[in-house]
Amino acid sequence: MRSLAAAVALLALAGCETALTSVVPPQPRPPDLGTTTDVVTPPSAASLDLARYYEKVQNDLLTRGLLRTDGGGPDTPYDADDLVRNFEAIAFYNEYPGQAILATSRRTSGHLGRWKGPVRIGTEFGPSVPLDRRAEDAARVNDYAARLSRITGHSITTTDRNPNFHVFVAGEDDTAFVQNRLRQLIPNIGQAQLDLFEDLPRSFYCFVFASATNGSPHVYTRAVALVRAEHPDLVRLSCIHEEIAQGLGLPNDSPTARPSIFNDDDEFALLTSHDEKLLAMLYDPRMVPGMSAEEARPTAHVIAKELTAKPR
Repeated sequence: MRSLAAAVALLALAGCETALTSVVPPQPRPPDLGTTTDVVTPPSAASLDLARYYEKVQNDLLTRGLLRTDGGGPDTPYDADDLVRNFEAIAFYNEYPGQAILATSRRTSGHLGRWKGPVRIGTEFGPSVPLDRRAEDAARVNDYAARLSRITGHSITTTDRNPNFHVFVAGEDDTAFVQNRLRQLIPNIGQAQLDLFEDLPRSFYCFVFASATNGSPHVYTRAVALVRAEHPDLVRLSCIHEEIAQGLGLPNDSPTARPSIFNDDDEFALLTSHDEKLLAMLYDPRMVPGMSAEEARPTAHVIAKELTAKPR
């Protein structure tokens, strides 16, 4: 999958560009955050047309043997050197650093960014999302959070109380809902940036951004991800996998990463064994937020050798 940015990312099916990290201090949580209405609004013709379009795209990718869900196998070998090279490309650099939702986003790269405190993921749904899909996707996020916590050794949970990583599943008809929520979460967001969600091109699938404070610009304290509700099940799950992983601190893509969701070729839909090791490297206590790629490289080699010595 492709996205457009680096800890602010707009995800396009054609490949994943990264998102820029904001340096906006976290805002107090308004009292009405985390509430999702149980009322479902019927989809518009435009939303139904978009759903048909994405279904065709998914079917085409599957026909071509892409969107694999096996996590990699004998046909996708990798070693410690591969992990180090891919970790450096994906964790330290932004593919499109000029693409930013926030006017104050950092445009430079080359330093490690990740969370230090617990990650509390809250999932919200636009009014157009059917109730059964809400239940399914909430369960998927919950399962994925538990998996990510096991992989990283970091506290990553789901909650509906005071989340700091907001995952929105919203459709074409939910623009006002998304814009209002973004205004609540990012009070300084500009109208030009909000307008991106007014008429989002079909090629943009999702977005994610992770924000930090001025005092600790490489330590994430809040993230927001958006997934289009019109996606068919596998692509929607693929967006969940990639955007949450990107929001944890792996913002880039690399054409050499395989097997990986952090590659523009759409070969893999879901987090792979290779990607699990990248996350384990990122959250290893020997890696320190703010490290440059050069500073981290010797440690990355040590950790990669340890991880590849273990059974996959």
